[in-house]
Amino acid sequence: MALSHPKLELRPLGNTGLKLSAVGFGASPLGNVFGAVTEEVANASVREAFRMGINLFDTSPYYGGTLSEKVLGKALKALGVPRNEYVVSTKCGRYVEGFDFSADRVTRSIDESLERLQLDYVDILQCHDIEFGNLDQIVNETIPALQKLKDAGKIRFIGITGLPLRIFTYVLDRVPPGTVDVILSYCHYSINDSTLEGLIPYLKSKGVGVISASPLAMGLLTESGPPEWHPASPELKSSCQAAAAYCKGKGKNISKLAMQYSLSNKDISSVLVGMNSVRQVEENVAAALELANAGKDDEALSEVNAILKPVKDQTWPSGI
Repeated sequence: MALSHPKLELRPLGNTGLKLSAVGFGASPLGNVFGAVTEEVANASVREAFRMGINLFDTSPYYGGTLSEKVLGKALKALGVPRNEYVVSTKCGRYVEGFDFSADRVTRSIDESLERLQLDYVDILQCHDIEFGNLDQIVNETIPALQKLKDAGKIRFIGITGLPLRIFTYVLDRVPPGTVDVILSYCHYSINDSTLEGLIPYLKSKGVGVISASPLAMGLLTESGPPEWHPASPELKSSCQAAAAYCKGKGKNISKLAMQYSLSNKDISSVLVGMNSVRQVEENVAAALELANAGKDDEALSEVNAILKPVKDQTWPSGI
């Protein structure tokens, strides 16, 4: 008799009725954004993620110029499991050719996405990086267009994404209650920047679910360090490098510590991480299961927090 595999914790997403795995599968790497990923590796990664209890798969037509959606669609189809066993989130408004949040474009966008994903509907459609658009257009044109798509059954829930936290309150204060179901924030709930925490009571009061992406702060909280283009200040990069070196010297991994820190806030429904291999899936799930069983490494976190204190909550302009 096969042993059952320990599964990830499921957390409710706002008022949607959805329950998301604490770790979400970010599919941007399947668009070859960080190097080539073969179809075989993509399929194996998605299969292993699903087997280990990940049920949220997030993509966008922007990732890899629509390639991420196509590859994810094939991989999900290859699973051969009932559609209601996984949650698919994609986006609209940001494309390789630029931003377009018009009602006409986002309405066409979902049909294109559904074709690439080989699905009849997506669970969540999010306006992608709305700080690059006109927020009043998002309120008065884009979200009403998404509401029509919801009424038509092409999407189940509506979301908004972006880097500056102020964009969320601006929109949520101006749309009818219950219109926006979820926000996706990135780089604001990690060891170096936890400013999302201050927004959570407001979001809960609105019944809005919270997904947090990039717990490793786009590579800052890794042993190898961030990519060349990373917009963080030299001081922030240097402090994160020092924190990573401290962890390594203690036989610990800064990335696992950062992942567990982000997962420890249960008001965040899912922590979204880009994955492009079975190994990455296994490492992220293992970090979550270790946290559930043994708790955070408070001693290491305390030391890392002390190293990062001078640059705590230091963000960067949205421009990526």
